[in-house]
Amino acid sequence: MISPVLGVVHYINGLSRPLWSTRLNVHTCRYLYQRVYLPSQLRRLAILEPFSTFSTSTRIHSSRPTVMDAIRSTIAENMGGIAHKLADPKDQFDIDKDVPDQSGKVALITGGSEGIGYATAYTLLKANISKVFIVSMSEDVIDEAVDKVKTNLGSEYSSKITWIQCDMSDVVAVARLAKQIRDQTDRLDVLCLNAARGIMTYQLTDSGIDRHMAINHIAHVALTSHLLPLLKQTARGKDGDNIVRIQIQASNAHQAAPEDTKFASLDELNTDLGPQAQYGRSKLAGILYARYLDAHLHKENPNILVNATHPGFVETKMSVDDIHEPYPTAGYAMSAAMKPIKKDIWMGCVSTVYAATATTKSGEYVCPPAIAEPGTELAQDAELGEQLMKLTREIVREKFGGESVEKGCPLKDY
Repeated sequence: MISPVLGVVHYINGLSRPLWSTRLNVHTCRYLYQRVYLPSQLRRLAILEPFSTFSTSTRIHSSRPTVMDAIRSTIAENMGGIAHKLADPKDQFDIDKDVPDQSGKVALITGGSEGIGYATAYTLLKANISKVFIVSMSEDVIDEAVDKVKTNLGSEYSSKITWIQCDMSDVVAVARLAKQIRDQTDRLDVLCLNAARGIMTYQLTDSGIDRHMAINHIAHVALTSHLLPLLKQTARGKDGDNIVRIQIQASNAHQAAPEDTKFASLDELNTDLGPQAQYGRSKLAGILYARYLDAHLHKENPNILVNATHPGFVETKMSVDDIHEPYPTAGYAMSAAMKPIKKDIWMGCVSTVYAATATTKSGEYVCPPAIAEPGTELAQDAELGEQLMKLTREIVREKFGGESVEKGCPLKDY
């Protein structure tokens, strides 16, 4: 009985290649390894540690996890089809019936015109949200997104969308974006930090910052910093009982971050680690940032909840098109061969929507459908999170001081 189980585990964990012997498929296994989060029990099983050593920190159906419990959890968190049904009942969340009514609320979603961000925006609109700010780059893409909402839900829903174009690699542009938001609304209940550069080659922005960290982390820190007064004002409300939720899109790919990650300097950030490690480090930053805000912002403002999320292995532009930029040949195995096991965008947005609308907890790393996982040791390192934010502030001051900090950027984390 154990051989088939180990076959599945080894395939998912990328530790063996039962069907793959070419260079192309080595990339495939590595890609899956860094996109799929393995609970500690399953990871130990994959390297043949005795089951008696398994931790009970991750429980699926009982206080004593079994091999099958761990496999069910891994499949639910990462795969498509019926995968979510394998999760424990307490970890279920259905975007068709479990999303609380959002009447009167306002949301901002970066990267909200396609993929997971679009599915999130669409779901919030269905739940009667009053206004959705969508931030993205392409006017053609947002036009298509708005047309879909208008066709499927009606013009009364599509009219609630306000699009703002912004290059998220430019902190000065992000500052202007925040001002536009503040000028157009007196409340912000949901902040989804979803925009990202995917698994692609190393590049520097015009400001001389690693593009992955600039877009996936630094821009979102700057945006949140500018919006803090609005978020706090919304949380206070008339009776001091409004809940504000901040969701930060991380990924199980954070496992690809180098074990010696220190976030010590800009030179460290600007070291070419390769496509997967570059992306993974930026997603590690997302989890650390969420836990940093939980420790500081949520502590002082308990009505503001902050959580990081993992969407799963999702069929998006990143996994279909962008993956060919670093892996022109191997990308086809990832974009085409893996399509049957991927989540669609509606499954991929479940953990995001849960964190943005329903959770009552803060400081978690939520995997689909609504499973709280610890993440790697680095993702749990509070001191590393403090150092990350120290470096983030230093970079913003050094690179954008004259155009941002000296012109009103609060550069305040909480």
